[in-house]
Order: sequence, then structure tokens, then C-alpha cells
Amino acid sequence: MLPQTIAAALARYLRRWALVPDAEPVLTPTSCLQPVSYRGQPAILKLAMCDEERRGNAVMAWWNGSGAAARILAQYDDAVVMERAQSAGSLADLSRTGRDDDAMRIACAVLGRLHAHTAPDPPPVVSLGDWFAPLTNPSWPHGNILRLSALVAKDLLSAGAIDPVVLHGDMHHGNILHFGAQGWLAIDPKGLVGERAFDYANLLCNPSRRIAVGRFHQRVAILVEAAGLDRHRLLQWTLAWSCLSALWMMEDGLSPDTRLRIAALAATELRLL
Repeated sequence: MLPQTIAAALARYLRRWALVPDAEPVLTPTSCLQPVSYRGQPAILKLAMCDEERRGNAVMAWWNGSGAAARILAQYDDAVVMERAQSAGSLADLSRTGRDDDAMRIACAVLGRLHAHTAPDPPPVVSLGDWFAPLTNPSWPHGNILRLSALVAKDLLSAGAIDPVVLHGDMHHGNILHFGAQGWLAIDPKGLVGERAFDYANLLCNPSRRIAVGRFHQRVAILVEAAGLDRHRLLQWTLAWSCLSALWMMEDGLSPDTRLRIAALAATELRLL
């Protein structure tokens, strides 16, 4: 059962847009997702419960019409109504069924369209400098890969962004879904701003350890070719991002093994290990 305050908020938005629930709501630590029908169209009512999700909602609304993100059908305060994917499939399914090269190229195409979006009045976003603060501010011990990654992150951030854009911020295989005739579209951004190469690093950590570690070198080559990235720069962002992600996972009591293994692979390619 939903907490009373969340249930009441959902009820207000259901009334506001005359939405008809057609499945049970899903509560996450940061949002509440209610499958609904909006004017006869399958949709999702998303209620943001933290600043990160509110920022993501605003970025989704700004991207609306970009052809690379799910459309926002209605928006007010902490809530958005967005179209619902027509298939339960994701890029993770492609990767796990022997089509990982295709999945990586699709992700590159989606990110390319998102990064190219230049509508006026972009929403408030967070800089990569702030995003990486949990990794770059502490003094990690010598020999710790977190220290190595923090030094690389500081170098990247101090040098200034190459091709700065509004970033998705959490581009993994589960955040690109298929929307029928509209094709593959992104959901659930974090709302960051910085160098576009950053957005590709998380793809190298997903969707599973077997694929991420076993195909690391082939996947780096695909991203470099398909997205026109500098290989050295991509590897640097991969080292930095995978360790930041590992740090957050450790704080949440989750195993960081895959992230740390990807970090080690990137560091080895950079000749830092």
C-alpha cells in the first residue's frame, strides 16, 4: 500500500488530467510510477519525489519532440504524464540475445539526437563537476583505484568540456525502450551538463558483467566509430564514471565488482595500471 501522502498526490493528478489507472503503481526510492490511460493512449504518470527526478522530468519535457526521448503529454509541478513504451523490450534484451553490437549502435544514435537538441530555455541542470564531487573531494589512499579515477576525473573537469551538451546522465540499456513506430527512445534522465563523451561511459558497464567485461574492447571500438568519439577521452570518462558508480553502489550496500572491473580495464588501456 502506498504511503498516504503519495496516494493523495497521485489522486490529485489523476483527477487533474482525467487519467484512468490500468495497473498497480510502482514505488521506487525516488519516484512513483502509475500506468494510466490518457485520452485513450497508454501512458505513465510519474510523480517525482526528489530533486534529481524533478530535474529529470524537466529535461524530458525540454527534450519533448526531439525524436529521441519519450514524449511528455502533460506536466505540472512534480508530475509528468509520458507516453508508455509499446513493448516490454529494451536494449538489454538485444545485448543478451547476441545483438550487442546493434544495441550499442542504437544507443549511440539515441544519444546523438538527444545531444543535438537545441531548443531555447534549457531547464536547470547539474554540472559534471558537482556530479563527481563525491569521488573527487575525498582523499583516497595511494594504490586505490578510486584515487586513480579521481585524479583522471579532476583532469577531465579542469581541462574544460569538449562539445558540452545537456546530458542524459544515466544512459544504460534499460533506459532506452521501444515505442513502436517511433522506434527506440530514452527515458529517465538525470539532467546534467558537460562533455558529451561522458554519456557513453555507462553503456560500457551494462547490461551484465558477462557482456560488459567480455566485450569491453569491441564495445569501445563501436562507440568510437558510431559516435565519433576520441578513444582516449572515452576511456578516461569510463574510468572516472565506473568508479563514481562503484562508490555509490558501495554506499548502498551493493557489489561494485563489475564497475571496478570496467574501471581496471579502462585504466589498463590508458596505461595507468
